[in-house]
Amino acid sequence: MIERVISRKNMHKAYRQVVSNGGSAGVDGMTVTALRQHLNKNRDAIATAVCNGRYLPQSILGVAIPKENGKTRLLGIPR
Repeated sequence: MIERVISRKNMHKAYRQVVSNGGSAGVDGMTVTALRQHLNKNRDAIATAVCNGRYLPQSILGVAIPKENGKTRLLGIPR
């Protein structure tokens, strides 16, 4: 299953979705333009690290953010 997630086709599709949504820099400050360059250069190494269990994402703090309709949405804040 993870192979489908990290496939070149799926990562490219995810990147296009970020671009179409007008994505902005994340907590690391990486712009969408820089992300494209980063993925072009490092995609294979990232995919290999994920498959080998060597990729460890940062832990996050989940915070419930209230919405106008009275519901909440979960916001993940890196620690």
